[in-house]
Amino acid sequence: MTSPYRALFAAPGSKSFSAAGLLGRMPLSMMGIGVVTMISQLTGRYGLAGALSATIALAAAAMGPQVSRLVDLHGQRRVLRPVTVFALAAAGMLLIAAHYGWPDWVLFVCSAGIGCVPSIGAMIRSRWAALYGGTPQLHTAYSLESVVDEICFIFGPIISIGLSTVWFPEAGPLLAACFLTAGVFWLTSQRATEPQPHPRGQHSGGSALRSAGLQVLVATFVATGAIFGAVDVVTVAFAEEQGHKGAASIVLALYAAGSCLAGAVFGLLHFKGAAEGRWLLGICAMAVSMIPLLLVGNLPFLAVALFVAGLSIAPTMITTMSLIEQHVPRAKLTEGMTWVSTGLAVGVALGSSVAGWVIDSAGAKAGYGVPAVSGAVAVAVGFLGYRRLSRPVLQRGGSHEHRSEREERHVA
Repeated sequence: MTSPYRALFAAPGSKSFSAAGLLGRMPLSMMGIGVVTMISQLTGRYGLAGALSATIALAAAAMGPQVSRLVDLHGQRRVLRPVTVFALAAAGMLLIAAHYGWPDWVLFVCSAGIGCVPSIGAMIRSRWAALYGGTPQLHTAYSLESVVDEICFIFGPIISIGLSTVWFPEAGPLLAACFLTAGVFWLTSQRATEPQPHPRGQHSGGSALRSAGLQVLVATFVATGAIFGAVDVVTVAFAEEQGHKGAASIVLALYAAGSCLAGAVFGLLHFKGAAEGRWLLGICAMAVSMIPLLLVGNLPFLAVALFVAGLSIAPTMITTMSLIEQHVPRAKLTEGMTWVSTGLAVGVALGSSVAGWVIDSAGAKAGYGVPAVSGAVAVAVGFLGYRRLSRPVLQRGGSHEHRSEREERHVA
């Protein structure tokens, strides 16, 4: 491991909570694509598969920020365990309902229940912020976490799709539930590195989403999430049309591998100047990288195109987390990070649902028009909101960490 990353783990307990975060985040890449694969295996209905995946994402979008707000108030252990048990119960019912062919509405209800799963990535990043807030090491820590995210997206789809196609259809989502259980309960057993809850007096002024800068980030990542959701569903369908459905996991892993590589390098760099400029450049690069997918004709070409497309993902996400630090009060940091994940989840829901409809209507190749259009929308929203991002409401570190509520309300 390169020395700047190794130095992060000098803090006691950092290795353990990072490892727990890796386990707990595996379902992020396994559950949605696992449900798509499971339902398509059992019913052959990609429209239903995409709609169920979208339901999980939308439920997570609705519940995630509320769970994280409770975490900011009461702490991770007290909140994460009960909501995880609820999400696991819903996942178990979904597998049973799908296996026995219960009515579609039961599948949708169970999928909505899975949406209560907590944002483990936000929980881990908040632990890093508690350790290294206001120091250059926080950039490296956020870069590490983006790499961990991409490791999950490299191996998660391979495991989930592979198990569901060669073993039994429910195997992928089932293993995702096991990873979630192990990750959450291991993480919440580590009390020494858990960020201190913030009393209600520090939460005046309403939701973190009142920040104008955060609103821009969330809106842009709705469109960005549509890219991810569409690419997942269309790639599975395209691989099936090519006669190699199991290869979809390898292709999607290369997409994540490109992001992982870029994130690891990005974390070693130190930038000067405004972060919002780098963020907007990343959004543009993500959009442009979707254009070659419209020309895809076979799986090898698709794999190369998605690897190149992945190179812009992690740097953009790392910069996004830095911008959240500038636009959200520390007492609402976990909630603020979760709102960006919420934007992604809403986008994934829209992208996967629309892509499923396009696939059923016009075939898999036509489905790659969905991420291309989504990328264009992300660029448009990014440019329209750029001026809001250029006016951070908070300066982190030292005596500037907290500003008056009056000042925050005025800027927001």
